[in-house]
Amino acid sequence: MRLYRWRDPPVVGVAILAAAAGFGQFGAVAALGSVAKTFGHLSSGATFADQAGLSGTVLGVGLAILRLASLGGLPLAGLADRFGRRTILLATCAVGLALTVAAAASPSYWWFVAIFALGRPALSATTGVAQVSAAELTGTAERAKSIALVAAGYGVGAGLTAFIHSLAASALGFRGVFALAAVPLVMLPLVRRLVVEPDRFRSSPEHGRPVIGPIGHEFRGRLFVVAALAFCVSVITGPANSLVFVYAQNVRHVPGAATAAMVLGAGAAGLGGLLLGRFLADRIGRRPTVALAMTAMSLFGVLAYNGSTAALIVGYIFGIMAASVFAPAGGSLANELFPTTVRASVAGWNIAAAVLGAVVGLLVFGAVADVGRTAGLAATVTFLPMIPAAALLLLLPETRGREI
Repeated sequence: MRLYRWRDPPVVGVAILAAAAGFGQFGAVAALGSVAKTFGHLSSGATFADQAGLSGTVLGVGLAILRLASLGGLPLAGLADRFGRRTILLATCAVGLALTVAAAASPSYWWFVAIFALGRPALSATTGVAQVSAAELTGTAERAKSIALVAAGYGVGAGLTAFIHSLAASALGFRGVFALAAVPLVMLPLVRRLVVEPDRFRSSPEHGRPVIGPIGHEFRGRLFVVAALAFCVSVITGPANSLVFVYAQNVRHVPGAATAAMVLGAGAAGLGGLLLGRFLADRIGRRPTVALAMTAMSLFGVLAYNGSTAALIVGYIFGIMAASVFAPAGGSLANELFPTTVRASVAGWNIAAAVLGAVVGLLVFGAVADVGRTAGLAATVTFLPMIPAAALLLLLPETRGREI
């Protein structure tokens, strides 16, 4: 069985696919302010709807639909247990990027939601299977590093979308940002030469059936806990990341250059968070690192929507850092708890749990923002109750140092 280092071409190729998925998937978030301006109505009123262009409920429902569409990533990711990691990675990435390009022609807000939603399942499956592939291509000493690289790839793709939109929103609009997804799409034939099938999958005694996430009864208890944690984390990250740019651009009126600087700062903090997360995951363990990161994500999310531009910038940057600390430990833990025959299916269930968590977070955040008229109250009500969920980690074994 051949294993690779985290910086070898096969792992780098998977990280590039994750970057392409991040570029396509994060476009709806980065360009949401432009979408609201294009299809909504801005005024000088005091409510969230007046300032954003669309009401918190409309934005929340639209984003919730996009998140719910990612439930389709469950069966798509599960197919990787049958047909292989490489085949599903390349196919889902291509389909997702093509539909992202098509969303550039949306004639209305709800058409935008519908078209973009069609591509979400494929891009979500790409992200989930990319982590599985990175985990299987490496040994235990390299695993957290490889998963951190994949997370960094996704972050670079997502950050690039936000950076481009922040600097060129007036020239490109949301349509131009989505059309740029054609660039990684045409580069896929080059990237596919780097991506290989993990030997762990090739040597697996049996390959799962192409049905929705078949998991044996002996692993369902662990699966429930892991999925519950993914749900709770996404209650925080769903609203915190999905609404931050419409809040910055339309509510706080942060200039495009300042938003771009915020994105660059978050990128640097994210890189530092990945390095710190990898270090902590390998030194103190997966579980305590995940607990620390979940708490920090919640607190910095509340700070970001606290009502001042300084709080927004600090909260967003350190929230991204906390999420980056979470990625190597959480990804390693989820992959090390299950065998190869069901690992991609578990990734699919985690996608589904994360989708439902984000939907709940978006709907609660939007409803409270409309009733309370402030995003700060919505963030407090939505994020803080998720901190105690870190206690679920006590139900899982520590996997640091274990081979999968």
